[in-house]
Amino acid sequence: MKIFTSKSELSDALQDLKAQKKQIGLVPTMGALHDGHTSLINIARQQTDVVVCSIFVNPTQFTDPLDLEKYPRTVEDDIKKLEDAGCDILFLPEVAEMYSQNEKWTIDLGYLETILEGQSRPGHYQGVTQIVYKLFQITSPDKAFFGQKDYQQVLVIKRMVSIFQLPVELVMCPIQRSQEGLALSSRNIHLSPEEKRQAYAISRALFKMKEHASGAHPEKLKEIGLHVLNQEPEIKLDYCEILDKDTLKQPGEGTSGLVALIAASVGQTRLIDNMILN
Repeated sequence: MKIFTSKSELSDALQDLKAQKKQIGLVPTMGALHDGHTSLINIARQQTDVVVCSIFVNPTQFTDPLDLEKYPRTVEDDIKKLEDAGCDILFLPEVAEMYSQNEKWTIDLGYLETILEGQSRPGHYQGVTQIVYKLFQITSPDKAFFGQKDYQQVLVIKRMVSIFQLPVELVMCPIQRSQEGLALSSRNIHLSPEEKRQAYAISRALFKMKEHASGAHPEKLKEIGLHVLNQEPEIKLDYCEILDKDTLKQPGEGTSGLVALIAASVGQTRLIDNMILN
């Protein structure tokens, strides 16, 4: 695996590969890699010729400086995991390489940045689109691979790709879960054994809603999910919503399917999860 820290050197290397008609797959990450990330690398390897993974803890998408400070950084372990997974190129830039001073970025993400994660973390998706746009410009990928766990983020990036008419195909990859059902996340490292046990209620609620999805009204499904979550009083719920899976708007006529989305804090750790219901 080759490691690049410079935008220009990486871009030059990828241009040479593209000249050889190689398809480039990009897996953007913030590091602290786990089996969920490895699954993205595996899918990218199946669908493209050259897999580029980026590790960059992006400061502009953190609305809380403490959260940025706390975000786990495990670069040496990450490099080994990427090598074991068969990643071809790692892009590992410093903040100064990615941002000039006083850089400004605003795009119109519409209602998507006012609901759910956008409402809980104002400005978060501006930061996400800012860095993903930069990564797309540097790597010019044919395909970019994102985890379903950040469901709203995938729709936000899809909107950004549409705004700028970028020639990249977005691939949403399935959530990877622990044996007990907990969605794998870099933040799980902060959970104590007891908090982890409490957090299992999040996926239990999603599976229970899916179990009843074929006949129940969205409001009834939400009640079912909340009933499961309320059995763990230590969980501080941010939201539990059932929305149109394509638009994240309230279900109505023309809805092609539903997605359930949950965000909750367990101890000091905020977790998100979702499940496509039908």
